[in-house]
Amino acid sequence: MHPTVCRLIEHYELRPLPVEGTLFVGTYRSAAELADGSPVGTAMIGLYCHQPRSFSSFHRLPADEVWHFYDGDPLRLVLLAPDGSSRDVLLGRDVAAGQVVQLVVPAGTWQAGHVVDDGTYTLFGCTMAPGFTSSGFEGAVTADLLRRYPDRAADIERLRSPDDAARMAPDFAT
Repeated sequence: MHPTVCRLIEHYELRPLPVEGTLFVGTYRSAAELADGSPVGTAMIGLYCHQPRSFSSFHRLPADEVWHFYDGDPLRLVLLAPDGSSRDVLLGRDVAAGQVVQLVVPAGTWQAGHVVDDGTYTLFGCTMAPGFTSSGFEGAVTADLLRRYPDRAADIERLRSPDDAARMAPDFAT
């Protein structure tokens, strides 16, 4: 394992996000709650690396999610929109090369991500308002994504969850 990756995991006390695959730590959960008891807002720090393998498998959320690039190599997000279109976005520090330091993933968009192939790690953050809840997490069914987005088959296979359509435990909170 790369020494910087070890230091980041230890420093932030990162652990695997259930089902989805990101190494993460929750950093903020608002004290204020919505009528259903869910948080008004949440934030987390995440890490993608090759060793230990960490990536985001395809999933979608019921609210917009804001991604923030912090350090390391670029992070590639694969976004599959409800209208059938798709795009890749690189989060990173090289804005002259088209990378972005912040991105909003719209609610209902299938998303997956990983550190670029020739990279070592990506340190990033995500925030949501209303906040993340396990009940809002929907893991993808690989066969359904392949039918809807056949031109993205390689990404769908590469970034699939080992447990299609998995749900997070109802009591999981960031």
